[in-house]
Amino acid sequence: MESSKQVAINTTYLSILGNILLALAKGITGIFGNSYALIADAIESTTDVFASVLVLFGIRYSTKPADENHPYGHGKAEPLITFAVVGFLLISATIIAYESIINIQTPHKIPEKYTLIVLGIIVIIKEFFYRFVSKKSDTTNSTSLKADAWHHRSDAITSLMAFIGISIAIYMGKGYETADDWAALLASGFIVYNAFLIFRP
Repeated sequence: MESSKQVAINTTYLSILGNILLALAKGITGIFGNSYALIADAIESTTDVFASVLVLFGIRYSTKPADENHPYGHGKAEPLITFAVVGFLLISATIIAYESIINIQTPHKIPEKYTLIVLGIIVIIKEFFYRFVSKKSDTTNSTSLKADAWHHRSDAITSLMAFIGISIAIYMGKGYETADDWAALLASGFIVYNAFLIFRP
């Protein structure tokens, strides 16, 4: 039977792989599909990769036994990593908000319809990741894994907002090109709120 530490480490590796693949899918689709919301979403997923790497470091380090310099063990490393993950959430929210404001002021084409299909699949995958990692965080009692789970949920929310924005832009037509940018801006607010929920405990 796997130890709690090994379960947490394996879960984090899965998060890293998933985030890399999804960031690439979002970025490529956003560039070719004329969707700034998807590009912003790709940026958010990229910060998720770094956050998951931090989580992995925290899990490995916090379970190290006590030594001469740390007579009470390394348990405090995990809350510190959780704090750093919250920082990544805030950074990604700031980047998305900034890019959205710039793009709202920049005339651009309406996104391609196929971006909606990609986003729909991504929302489902990200929600699955949230539920999977959240369950593992409860099993292992890992706060940094819980923060990583919320990263997946915030990513799902960003993608859902992009889906709504792109739908408005496509189906309302000319004059609504910036709807997906407004959606990305709104999503950045949700990410900040999620960061607060993680940080509060």
